[in-house]
Amino acid sequence: MSVVEQYARAHIVTDEDVEVQEDRGAIPVILRYDPERDPREVRFGLPGAHEWTCDRSLLEQGLRAPAGSGEVRVWPCGRVQAVVEFHSDHGVSVVQFETKSLLRFLRRTYMAAAQPVVRG
Repeated sequence: MSVVEQYARAHIVTDEDVEVQEDRGAIPVILRYDPERDPREVRFGLPGAHEWTCDRSLLEQGLRAPAGSGEVRVWPCGRVQAVVEFHSDHGVSVVQFETKSLLRFLRRTYMAAAQPVVRG
């Protein structure tokens, strides 16, 4: 099984983190899936040292209807966007993605998980 890493552009809607708050334009986010580490989780790498983890199923469900109740929450925002909300002790970051980027990432994760393991 191989690691999936995809870059996506997102917009910070709100953020308590002053470093990120200074630039309200599109930010680069790294979406990661490592089936060797945990085949159920996906990771979001935000600028700086921020990395969030959630269940892959939560991300998938959140693209159709509001999902999540802990540190990560996901919901659709219109027909072409989705919102991912990250909660921490420092506040809440609300990040808006294009739904097609998240769907492409999810498709790639399922393809990676379906690949047979080759051991030498």
